[in-house]
Amino acid sequence: MDPVRNPFSPGAGTPPPAFVGRDPLLRRAEVALQRILSHRSAKGLILVGLTSVGKTVLLFRVREQAEAAGYKALMLECAEDKSLAEMLLPPLRQILLSLDAMEQLSVKARRGLRVLKSFASGLKLKIGDLELGIDPEVGSADSGDLEADLSNLFEAVGEAAADRKTAVALCLDELQSLSESDLGALIMAVHRIAQKQLPLVVFGAGLPQIVAKTGRSKSYAERLFEFPDIGPLSLEDAREALNGPVAQEGVAFTEEALDEIVRITEGYPYFLQQWGYEVWNSARTSPIDLATVHTASRLAVEGLDESYFRVRFDRLTPREKTYLRAMADGGARPQRSGDIAERMGVKVTSVAPVRNSLIRKGMLYSPSYGESAFTVPLFDQYMLRVMPDWR
Repeated sequence: MDPVRNPFSPGAGTPPPAFVGRDPLLRRAEVALQRILSHRSAKGLILVGLTSVGKTVLLFRVREQAEAAGYKALMLECAEDKSLAEMLLPPLRQILLSLDAMEQLSVKARRGLRVLKSFASGLKLKIGDLELGIDPEVGSADSGDLEADLSNLFEAVGEAAADRKTAVALCLDELQSLSESDLGALIMAVHRIAQKQLPLVVFGAGLPQIVAKTGRSKSYAERLFEFPDIGPLSLEDAREALNGPVAQEGVAFTEEALDEIVRITEGYPYFLQQWGYEVWNSARTSPIDLATVHTASRLAVEGLDESYFRVRFDRLTPREKTYLRAMADGGARPQRSGDIAERMGVKVTSVAPVRNSLIRKGMLYSPSYGESAFTVPLFDQYMLRVMPDWR
């Protein structure tokens, strides 16, 4: 097949050629957006799932929905080495400047800029020149207490948006990377906005541990957000994700080839793209058959091992690698911490810090008390390949 016409696009956050299986979720987001725009209460969505399920792509779609509805929308990826305040300042500044630059003079938009400057001053952050000689608003969002100040800032932004008869949508990816104090401040700010029914909404995405983390940060988080679980595609949707793009190019799969790709990838969108990409480049004729899938699978695994899996593996300490290798002997299912420690020949208490570190790094999560599970699908198989002799 002509590689230039290859319809598949494996990559972090890269939109797939066929967006299937997520319409009900996008409809929920659309309803929330329209309700907020009409000054009616609505919960934001925090998309929860393992890596490779397409959370980032979905969040981009939500941002596009917001912009199409007339929102001022921003998309941010949270990072462990940067505070929430640092990440929010530049885009909120841009939003407030755009509101201030609209046709008619807005006292609320100008006040929002003053409050933003106070917020930066109180937390000793640099945001550059706010232009037009704007002075901070003394006594608003300048206490240096993030929980109080972020709530005041969100309120000022929401009031500015309402004054301009628009709304603001904040789409925050990798939410589990936020510290519990930052996450708590974010939830409190959303709570303030909900109480005042101001047109500002937060959508997010994160690994499964984000559910427990939000609960620990603020007990009322579940009253402000919905936490839809984003999993692999169903058998029918996975087949359509493969069939649809090649059909547009006048190509087809045999039924056996489709079944094998879905079986290997377990329906995870990222892996469907990886296998689809390699299978297309390996195929010589249509329909693409099972033998071609077998040939391409070796290339797909090699590509994942060299990039997707290895970049995660290289972040681990030797002790963490050993822990995950011991887990891999138990497969991909959730496993008791005691069973993992037993395979390692150590006491549970001695490896508890290792487990906690792996959770912080986003490699593991705890589906229930005392259990561990991989956040990266198929990572157990990678560990078997990369560390065959580990004892």
